[in-house]
Amino acid sequence: MKILVTGVSGQLGHDVMNELDKRGITGIGSDIAEKYSGIDDGTAVTTAEYIKMDITDEDSVNLIIEKIKPDAVIHCAAWTAVDMAEDDDNVEKVRAVNAGGTENIAKVCKKLDCKMMYISTDYVFNGQGTKPWVPDCKDYAPLNVYGQTKLEGELAVSRILDKYFIVRIAWVFGTNGKNFIKTMLNVGKSHDEVRVVNDQIGTPTYTLDLARLLVDMIITDKYGYYHATNEGGYISWYDFTCEIYKCAGLSTKITPVTTEEYGLSKAARPSNSRLDKSKLIANGFTPLPTWQDATRRYVDYLMSQTGG
Repeated sequence: MKILVTGVSGQLGHDVMNELDKRGITGIGSDIAEKYSGIDDGTAVTTAEYIKMDITDEDSVNLIIEKIKPDAVIHCAAWTAVDMAEDDDNVEKVRAVNAGGTENIAKVCKKLDCKMMYISTDYVFNGQGTKPWVPDCKDYAPLNVYGQTKLEGELAVSRILDKYFIVRIAWVFGTNGKNFIKTMLNVGKSHDEVRVVNDQIGTPTYTLDLARLLVDMIITDKYGYYHATNEGGYISWYDFTCEIYKCAGLSTKITPVTTEEYGLSKAARPSNSRLDKSKLIANGFTPLPTWQDATRRYVDYLMSQTGG
């Protein structure tokens, strides 16, 4: 089996490539840079075949994917800078990547009759209430540009293809890139007190764990919409920070605040990012470990790389 993975310079794409290598599945990585620009940690993605591809260039996408002739595409590439997406100068750039780029890939997958997996987000929903969002819910009402353009990508995939997986994730962290855990550890080491939002509720997703699940899924024909985060229950960013500092042995004071009190974000954030993941089990997939376990493993990894 041959799988093309987009966005391999990001957190998830990096780990997906490594997971494919572990299983002896041919993975071809792509991103917009001339050469692979992620971390060089000696793992599979730095030695696997890499091809530069600008997903917003329809002709280039057609040429490259038709030449590769993959059995499946795992589409991790996206504009994920949520606040920057709100800038007037960036809106159409974000749309070109998240919606247009996704549509370009879906069209080629249709032509080649290959599977496509699109990584989406909890931000496609309005984030209201307390009830977990189910995968097949169509009550879309994104609060920001990022969520709107990711939704447009979803709709393009489901309109064009039959052989598709749309997998929504949330609160992502991994080794290859910036994330909340890295930020909070840096802040916790340099400040006596941190203020963290406690009225946005969801569950973190460790890309190392998620990559395993995505590969489990792509080798099947159990198509459709899914939600995938770590298990362990729903928490706030404040709860998450408490666990991060506990794992790192930091005594920094953590003060819970409301989103309104925090007031630093340009883009509106959903208060309810609870994702119902029961469809995974119903279709025979193994759920991810708990977020507590994932946080411990990730913090241990970071500390081993930096010496504590």
